[in-house]
Amino acid sequence: MAAMSSTGTSSWFDLSGKVAVVTGGSRGLGREMALAFAQHGADVVIASRKLDACEAVAEEVRAKGRRAVAVAYHAASWADADRLADTAYATMGRVDVLVNNAGMSPLYPSVDAISEELYDKVMGVNLKGPFRLSALIGTRMVADGGGSIIMVSSIASHRPTAVEVVYGTAKAGINNLTKGLANTFGPTVRVNCIAPGPFLTDIAKAWDMDQFDRQAKAKFALERGGKPHEIVGAALYFASDASSYTTGAVLDVDGGPR
Repeated sequence: MAAMSSTGTSSWFDLSGKVAVVTGGSRGLGREMALAFAQHGADVVIASRKLDACEAVAEEVRAKGRRAVAVAYHAASWADADRLADTAYATMGRVDVLVNNAGMSPLYPSVDAISEELYDKVMGVNLKGPFRLSALIGTRMVADGGGSIIMVSSIASHRPTAVEVVYGTAKAGINNLTKGLANTFGPTVRVNCIAPGPFLTDIAKAWDMDQFDRQAKAKFALERGGKPHEIVGAALYFASDASSYTTGAVLDVDGGPR
């Protein structure tokens, strides 16, 4: 992406003519980012496990006047990463922004009860998939002259709770991968990372909200969980020329833990 001028700040977040791929894009933070990119001019490839859910978001993107493609994608599958990359380039012609947002953090009764299958699944979705997809698309971005890769990590990557041991380990790998790929793909492709805290997406429906609200008031400077749309500012910053001199960065968007 070209460096921006010191004037004309209204165009800093303009994504007109760009193509974005968003994994985990059918719901939650991924959906918010996909729709925000479309609102700012980008065409979007929405990838997630359930094709019908991806297609529903694709229709929302099309309603904004942008092109959209829905792709069924399992982030732990090496072959699916290859297929997603090939589909994105075959249908859109190029990729300017990649968001590795797909993730999972299943509960477990105790650390010694974590099965090999669960361990491999969590590592596969949260770390293996982003590595393979970034390797494929980042290499093509370099050949095309530039782009932006956005990893989605978690505050669990550096402050894991007792029920996030494997997830936090995988996300710590994402932080490291961000810095490694920033060096690999620089200077034309930037690689940055968003580390969200607790966001009130559909996953929060399973939470005891009274207990969460009490804890949030004590543990976070902003005394609340994040609203899904509050991820958009960070995503647009990293996706656009507004962050033209930023790479290898990990940005916590977490309400300010005390």
